[in-house]
Amino acid sequence: MGHFEIVGKKLNVWGTLSKVGKAMSETTAKLDDKGRVRIPKRIREAAKLKGGSYVNIKARGKTIIIEPAEPVADKYYGAFKVDKWPEDMDEFIGEVMQKWWSHRGT
Repeated sequence: MGHFEIVGKKLNVWGTLSKVGKAMSETTAKLDDKGRVRIPKRIREAAKLKGGSYVNIKARGKTIIIEPAEPVADKYYGAFKVDKWPEDMDEFIGEVMQKWWSHRGT
């Protein structure tokens, strides 16, 4: 359990609090008029999120879970060998999708 000291009427706690069931990176944020919430810097840093990062958002009852999304490139890194990258990725993806649909028989 972490360390603590009493300063005046306040209790200062430091160290690992997870052993007593409270996460170190926890805060309260306010939704704006459009339902957006700003993730405070210390929470972003703890989750290793940067501007432009993607997150997965889930709702379980009244609980909202926001967690970093794993980049697809990282997930499949090294799974395929690419001899030559296409010059136009959009055209390449279109061709791949066209072949895929034709093999499905639809």
